[in-house]
Amino acid sequence: MTTQRTPLVGREAELARVERLLADVVGDVPGRPAVLDISGEAGIGKSRLVHELCLGATRRGAAVLRGRATEYESHIPFQPFTDAFCDLDPQTVESFPAAAEVAPVLSGAPRRTDRFHLHRATAALLTHAAGSGLVVVLDDMHWADAASLELLDHLVRHPVRARVLLVLARRDRQSPASLTATLTRGMDTGTVRRTVLGPLGERDGLELLTPHLARDEAVRLFTASEGNPLYLLTLLQAHREGASVSRLSTTGLGALLLDELTPLTPSQVRLVQVVAALGDHATPVLLGPVTGHEPGQLAEDLAVLTRRDLLTGTHGRIALRHPVLRSLVRDGTDAWLRTQTHRLVGAELARTGAPLAERAHHAEQSLSGWDPRAAAVLDEAAEQAAHTAPASSAHWLEVVLRHLPHTPEHASRRRELMLRRARALGVGGRLRESRDLLHQVIALPDPGDGTGSRASAVVLCAVMERHLGRYAEAAALLRRELHRTDPAPSLADQVALGLELGSSAPHDTSYPAVRSEVAHTLEVARRLGDDTGVAGALSVAALGEAYEGETATAEDFTRRAAALVDSLPDGDLTDLCEPLVRLAWAEAFLERFADAERHADRGLAIARRTGQLYLLPHLLLCKTHVRTQTCRLASAVELSEEAEDIARGIGSDELLAFVLATRAHALVDACPPGDPRPLATAEEAVAAAGGGVNWWASIAWCVLGYAALAAGDPARAREAVLRAGGPGLQRMQPSMRPLFLEVLVTAAVAMGDLDAAKDWAERAHTEAERLDLPVQRASAMRSAAHLRLGLGDDGAADLFEAAAEESARSGAVFWEAFSLLFGAPLLAADPRGARRGQAAWHRGRRLAAAGGCGMLTGLAEAVGPAVAAADDGPVRLLAQLTAREREIADLVADGLTSPAIAEQLCLSRRTVETHISRVYRKTGVSSRAALAGLMAGLTPRPSFGG
Repeated sequence: MTTQRTPLVGREAELARVERLLADVVGDVPGRPAVLDISGEAGIGKSRLVHELCLGATRRGAAVLRGRATEYESHIPFQPFTDAFCDLDPQTVESFPAAAEVAPVLSGAPRRTDRFHLHRATAALLTHAAGSGLVVVLDDMHWADAASLELLDHLVRHPVRARVLLVLARRDRQSPASLTATLTRGMDTGTVRRTVLGPLGERDGLELLTPHLARDEAVRLFTASEGNPLYLLTLLQAHREGASVSRLSTTGLGALLLDELTPLTPSQVRLVQVVAALGDHATPVLLGPVTGHEPGQLAEDLAVLTRRDLLTGTHGRIALRHPVLRSLVRDGTDAWLRTQTHRLVGAELARTGAPLAERAHHAEQSLSGWDPRAAAVLDEAAEQAAHTAPASSAHWLEVVLRHLPHTPEHASRRRELMLRRARALGVGGRLRESRDLLHQVIALPDPGDGTGSRASAVVLCAVMERHLGRYAEAAALLRRELHRTDPAPSLADQVALGLELGSSAPHDTSYPAVRSEVAHTLEVARRLGDDTGVAGALSVAALGEAYEGETATAEDFTRRAAALVDSLPDGDLTDLCEPLVRLAWAEAFLERFADAERHADRGLAIARRTGQLYLLPHLLLCKTHVRTQTCRLASAVELSEEAEDIARGIGSDELLAFVLATRAHALVDACPPGDPRPLATAEEAVAAAGGGVNWWASIAWCVLGYAALAAGDPARAREAVLRAGGPGLQRMQPSMRPLFLEVLVTAAVAMGDLDAAKDWAERAHTEAERLDLPVQRASAMRSAAHLRLGLGDDGAADLFEAAAEESARSGAVFWEAFSLLFGAPLLAADPRGARRGQAAWHRGRRLAAAGGCGMLTGLAEAVGPAVAAADDGPVRLLAQLTAREREIADLVADGLTSPAIAEQLCLSRRTVETHISRVYRKTGVSSRAALAGLMAGLTPRPSFGG
C-alpha cells in the first residue's frame, strides 16, 4: 500500500506551518520565505507531507508543479525542473515572450546560451506563471544534477518577486555540500525556511496500524521500524500477508520490499526491472518495445503490478512506488540484462526523438566496452550541454574517454576530448581539475598534425592558473612554451601565447615587465596578416599602458585598436571577444566612457553567442564601472549582480573579489546613508581576495576603504587603503591613484591628521597632473579642497566647483554631482555667491536623483537646509543655541577636547558631549572641524557619508 492511501498522523505541527506558509504565498505577504526545505531520511514521510502541501495549495487556488530528481539520472541537466514544468499550462508557456530562451529547462531542448542568462529567464518564467500563486515542488533533490543545483542557487540568492514558493524535499545526509551551502545561506537571509522530519512517536506510529492488531504485536513492529513510516507500513503489509511478527522484527526493509517481487511472473518481473531502469520516464508506449510485451500482456501485467501497489502512475508516466524500491530492483538486476535494457531504451528513445540528454544517460549505462555509436551520442550530448550544463558535459566526455581505446589512431581524438573536457570543467568552476587535465594534455606527445591543441592547452591552462591566483606559474608556463624549440610554436601559436602572457599584467607583475613581449606579439601578428591578432595585441598594449597611467601612449594604442576592431567584419567576431574586453577596460581607465560601453556591449553579444563564459564578468564589470562613473546606479548594480552569479559559477576567488569590489563601489553610490549592504559586500570582497597582494586584492581593499569612509569610519578607511597600497602605495593602480588618495585625504582630515592629509593631497596633485585625466584631476582638486577646509583656509568652494566642471568634461556625472553637493554650502556661504551655491545644490540633487544615487540624494538632503539658509549666514544658526551651548561651541572652536571643556566648566564629560550633540543638531554640522568653520563665519560642510 502507498503512504498516500493511509491517514497522515504525527505531522500536525508541520502541517500547520505549511498551511501558514501557503496562506502567506497566496496572500503575497511581505517578508515570507521563497523556499521551503523539507529534509529527513528515506521513508520518513517527506513525499507524503509534500502531497498534503500540494492539496492545500490547490484548495487555495494556487497552481502546483511537481518534479523530482532521480538516483541514476543525476547527469541529465535540469531534470527535476523539466519534470516539474511538464505540468505547466501550455498557454502559460505560449504567452511567455522568452519561451525559446528557457527551452533547456522546459523540455531539454538545445539552446546556445550561457547558463546564467538561462537562470534569469527561468526566474522570469516563474514570475510570469505565478498568477494567484504558484507552488513548485522538487522532490529528492539530494540526487539533483549540478545544473539544477546551480539554478536553485540562483533562485535562492535572487528570490522570484512573485507569489511563488519553491518546495524542496531531500535527504539531509545525502545532500551534496553545494546544496547544503545554498540552503544554509538562504536560511541566514530569510529566503529559506527549513522543516526537518524525524521519526514518529510510538503513539502516532501505532495509529497507522489496524485496530485488529494486538498491541504487543503492534509495539514490536513499531520498534522494528524505528519510527520510519515507510518501514512500518511495509512491515504491516508483510504481516497481513502471513509473515510472523518474530521474523519481521529482525528483517530489514530491503528484504521486505524484495519479498513483494516473489509472487510475480517472469513477465511481470521483467516489466518491473525495465521500469526501474527508466526511473520516472517510463510510459506504456515505451515499455512495449523495450520489454517485447504484446499490448494485451503489457496491460494485464501493468494492472496486476498496480493492484499490488508496486507501480504507480501519474500523467501517463509509470514508476515504482518508492525510490528505495527502485534502487533495490535496479541493483538486483543482472548487470548484462541491465546493460541490454538501457541499450534497448536508448534505441527506442532515438526512434521517438527524445531529448539528447536523456538518450545520453542510457548510452552511458549501456557501455560495457568501446561502442562508437554510444560514444557519438555522449559526444553530441556533451557538446549540446557545454554552455548550459558544463558539469554534465564534462561527465559525458569523461565517460567517452574512459572507454576510448588507447591506440595510435585514437590519439588525436583523445587530445581533442581531453581539451574539451578541461574547458567544460573550467567553465563549471572545477578549476583545479581543469588545470590538472590540461597538464596531462600538454605532456602528451605532439601529434604533428597541425591541430594546435598543445598551444591551446597551454593558453587555457594559463587561464586556469590565473583564476587560481597562480600568476607566476601561468607566466612561466607561457614563456616556456614560447621558447620551446622541439618543435617551436607556430607563428599563430606565438600570437595566442603572447596575448595571454600580456594579459597576466597587472595581476602579478607590472606591464613594463611584459611590454617587449607584447610588442613582439604585435609584430608577429602583423607579419601573419592576422587582423584579430593585431587587434588583440594593440588592445593588450592599450590596457597595460592605461593601467600604468601612461596616458598618451595608451591613447595611441587605444585609438589604433578601436579603429581596427570597428573595421573587422562579423566573420571575425568570435576571436574579437578578448580584444574587446581589454579595449573596453582601457577606454574606461582613459575615461572614454561611451566608447568603453559600446565595445563592452559588442563583446557581451559575442561572448554570449559563442559561449566564452569566462569573459562575461569582465565585460559586465566594465559596464558596471562605466555606469557607476556616469551615475546610472540601478543598472550598474544589476550588471554587477549578473557578474557575481557568473563569478561564483566559475569558482575563482580572485575573480569573485574583483566582482564584489566593483559591486560594492556601485552599492556605496546607489544606497542611502546607513545602508549596511555596501560595507558588507566590500568586506566579502576582501575575504574572497584572501591574503594576496595582487591587483584584485588591492582593488578590494581600496573599495573597502571607500565604503568605510561612506559609513562614517575614517580610521578603518585609512587602514584599508594603506593596506591596499602597500609600501609607498605602489600596489595601487597608477591610473586611479588620485581617487584612492582622496579617500586617505578625507579620512585624515576627519581624524585631525592634517600633516598626513597635506602630504597625500600634494601627491594626488602630482599624480593627477601626470595622468592628465579629468576625473583624476577633479579628485585631486577635491583633496585640496578637503585639506583647505581642515586648515580653515579659503578657496575650498572654488576647488569643488572646478572639480565639478572637470568631471563633466568626461561625462563622469557621479563625480560632477558629488563635487557640486560638497561645494554647494560653501558657495552659498559666500555673500557674493549664494545663488551659485543654490544652483550647484539644485543641479547636484537633480543629477543624483536621475541617476538613482542614494548616497548623493542623502547628501543633498543633509546640506539642503544650510544652502537654503545661507542668506542668513552663521548668525541665524548660532542664534538657536542656548547660552551654555554657545559657550561650549566657542570652546570647541578654540580646539578644546571634551575632557578639557568639562574640566574648565566643571561639568561631566557626558554632559559636554550631550551639549555638543545638540549643537550639531541645531546647526546642521556633524564634526568639530565643521563647527569651528561655522563659528569662524563659514557654512558647515557635509561629511563624506552625507
